[in-house]
Order: sequence, then structure tokens, then C-alpha cells
Amino acid sequence: MGDSFFYGTGISIGLYISYVLLFVAAITALIFPLWDSIKNPQEIIKSGISAVALVILFVISYVFSGSEITAKYMLGGVTSEFSSKMIGAGLIMFYFTLFLSMAVMIYSEISKALK
Repeated sequence: MGDSFFYGTGISIGLYISYVLLFVAAITALIFPLWDSIKNPQEIIKSGISAVALVILFVISYVFSGSEITAKYMLGGVTSEFSSKMIGAGLIMFYFTLFLSMAVMIYSEISKALK
């Protein structure tokens, strides 16, 4: 009886609890920012500017990404030029934001040290 609980129904119950908790977390992650935005409408403008900046960054990344498909890509499941271009755009955007955040952190630490 002990082993069947952990390998059978126990895991199923745990998964259902995880799904419920994930759903609650997702709903709260959507509701609380909306609630704060209703209280302070200026935050909507800042969020909109950030969203537009991310879209512009993605468009630039998409333009610079390649669309070639090699045998190695096909083994990985990339079967179209569009998929290859989207993956490339995502990687370029990730690298850009990574280096930008590192530069901002370095600048922040240096400016704090000099004050």
C-alpha cells in the first residue's frame, strides 16, 4: 500500500494541487497589476512605453536574424524558415537584453562607488 500511494494516486493529487496553485498564481499575477493601474493611471503609460520598446526590439531582432535551415536544425525540430527566423530573433533579443542589463548593473555599481 505504501508504494502504490506515492506512485499512483499521490502523484495525481499532487499534480492537481499544482495546477490549482498555478492557476491561482496566474490570476493574481494578472489582477493585482490591473488593480494598481486603475489606482494610478500614470503606470499604464509607463507600461505601454515598455511594451512598445520590447516590440521594437523584437522587430529589430527579427530583421537581423537568419532564416537558414541546416540538417542540425532539422534534427532539433526546426522545419521552416519562419521557425528558424523566430528562434534567431528570440536569441538575439535575449542576448541584447542580457548585455544591456549587465551594462546597467555595472554602471549602477560604479556610479554608487564614485558617490
